[in-house]
Amino acid sequence: MNLVRKTLTAVAITAVSYSLGLSQSVNDYRRAHERQIIEEFTQLLAIPNVASDRENIRRNADFILGLMQRRGLNPQLLEANSKETPPAVYGEWKVPGVTHAIILYAHYDGQPTDAKQWTGTLPWQPTWRTAALESGGRIVSPPADGAANSEWRLYARSSSDDKAGVMGILTAFDALQARNIKPSLNIKFLFEGEEEAGSPHLGEIIDLHKDLLQSDAWIICDGPVHQSGRKQVVFGVRGDQNVDITVYGAKRPLHSGHYGNWAPNPAMLLARLLASMKDETGRVTIAGWYDGVESLGEAERKAIAEAPAYDDELRSQLGLARTEGSGKTLLELINEPSLNINGMNGGDVGALARNVIPTTATAVLDLRLVRGNDHRRQVQRLIDHIRKQGFYVIDHDPTDAERKQNALIARVIARAGGYNAERTRMDLPISTAVIMAVQSTSKEPIVRLPTSGGSLPLSIITDHLRTVTITVPIVNYDNNQHAENENLRLQNLWDGIETLAAVMTIRLKQ
Repeated sequence: MNLVRKTLTAVAITAVSYSLGLSQSVNDYRRAHERQIIEEFTQLLAIPNVASDRENIRRNADFILGLMQRRGLNPQLLEANSKETPPAVYGEWKVPGVTHAIILYAHYDGQPTDAKQWTGTLPWQPTWRTAALESGGRIVSPPADGAANSEWRLYARSSSDDKAGVMGILTAFDALQARNIKPSLNIKFLFEGEEEAGSPHLGEIIDLHKDLLQSDAWIICDGPVHQSGRKQVVFGVRGDQNVDITVYGAKRPLHSGHYGNWAPNPAMLLARLLASMKDETGRVTIAGWYDGVESLGEAERKAIAEAPAYDDELRSQLGLARTEGSGKTLLELINEPSLNINGMNGGDVGALARNVIPTTATAVLDLRLVRGNDHRRQVQRLIDHIRKQGFYVIDHDPTDAERKQNALIARVIARAGGYNAERTRMDLPISTAVIMAVQSTSKEPIVRLPTSGGSLPLSIITDHLRTVTITVPIVNYDNNQHAENENLRLQNLWDGIETLAAVMTIRLKQ
């Protein structure tokens, strides 16, 4: 246990009693300012925010900087050594004489997206629907007074992941400040600009600005509430590593009639290779894939058992007659490492399909990790498996000599930005304080999860700082994050503002 964890265990940490009066104050502020909140939010959503789009990602950072300047949060851009790196946007709400602090974190970048795959809307043109698209929600204009129906959905890239976190945090601050409610600890804000790219420079930014970023805990606002709709607190995330695999055929495209049955088809070779990596139950067959996984403790197992059983409802919603995992529940399986195919390409389909044997076939794999895995070691296990299938593994396009000497060739590239899983103990005093704060805003028992199925750069934070991380998600679970038609249910934003205001009022007593 590191120094901060020992200190936190020795300190009595309690949540402020989030009274009905305080809850009412926050909600009253929100109702009175809905138009302003929605206008700021849609303006932010209208700025394209893929991390590799340097010009627009900087526009996002500058826009958020302006939002924080108007709020008196003394913001600044935290840069890496390379000015091409998206900056983190930092601000603070200081309390005189206070030494303890928490950091509220969200990210403002989003996943790349293909506008042609969106239905009736465009990624960076925020659009309202009366309900989810799948439920027949129709496009509507927001009312002039800003009082949109709380069940409406706002469709735009990053409406949920994760600009909702940015606006939820800043609006929670607004509500507390407007009612002259002061926190008992310093509140710091950090909004990152390349989380969806794997946070390759977050560690560097932390090291360059370590004095500013010291805190007792990082509270992460990202991800969805439980599928049942209940609020939840999550104490860990999977690690993540993306890997590109390219398999090679002939040096030029070949007519499938003239050369079929003779020239190897790289798409078929790749399909066989990928099929060798998992069995019919979905278990990864790569040697050592599950070695070293840290078992969950009693508190974590108890939390999973107490979470609402929702697998049957999900299967019905998603049209799945069967699921993987040999009968294990979704919450059990997200605490195991996984291997997913993000996408495959080998020739063309649909109207562009041709009678051609392609020269290459490519897949992007998504390796999710849990505590006890190391992302570099998992990549090496993957490479070892590919070699066992008879492939000559390289990290470049093959030379003519390599083509002549090897019947099966695979280029394997581990993308930058991989990181390991992280998990905070659920029985720490700070953990209890956050649970109490979130529970105080909900009439139903909240869900406590040891691990989220998604990934965040929490291990980068804890590797570079002596701190702990706890995630407080706010968005709807059916938000299509990372895919086309991403959306946010408005009531989730309203509930999230109240939740985050409660978290900002936890007390640390000596």
